[in-house]
Amino acid sequence: MAFGTLSDDSDEVMSEINMTPLVDVMLVLLIIFMITVPVISHQVKLDLPRAVNQPQELKPAHISLSIDASGQRFWDGKPVDDATLDANLAEAAKKDPQPELHLAADREVRYESVAQTMAAAQRAGLAKIGFVTDPKQQ
Repeated sequence: MAFGTLSDDSDEVMSEINMTPLVDVMLVLLIIFMITVPVISHQVKLDLPRAVNQPQELKPAHISLSIDASGQRFWDGKPVDDATLDANLAEAAKKDPQPELHLAADREVRYESVAQTMAAAQRAGLAKIGFVTDPKQQ
């Protein structure tokens, strides 16, 4: 608050802000922070391990499984029967990293054959199945 002098005869209110108490409070706060900050920032020395960031170039192999119009299955271009297909899928599921199964089916094949092939891959434990399409054919 701003006060006038006693010798002042006018009844006017002073509209000035006395900055001295504000500066005093700010200086006290500054001193308090200067004293407490070094105490708060206590650091512990740790010997952390170093890590190197190198991109992995290891891509899993893919398996090409195709089904022709008659429902015959081909494993990487070689015809396979159901028992051989199940054995090959189980062997591929055990690999680490697991290969991707690329499934290409003829346009005229019955969906039942495709569904059975997908179910066999799922039973074997293959997690990545992709469908191969040819956008040029209409």
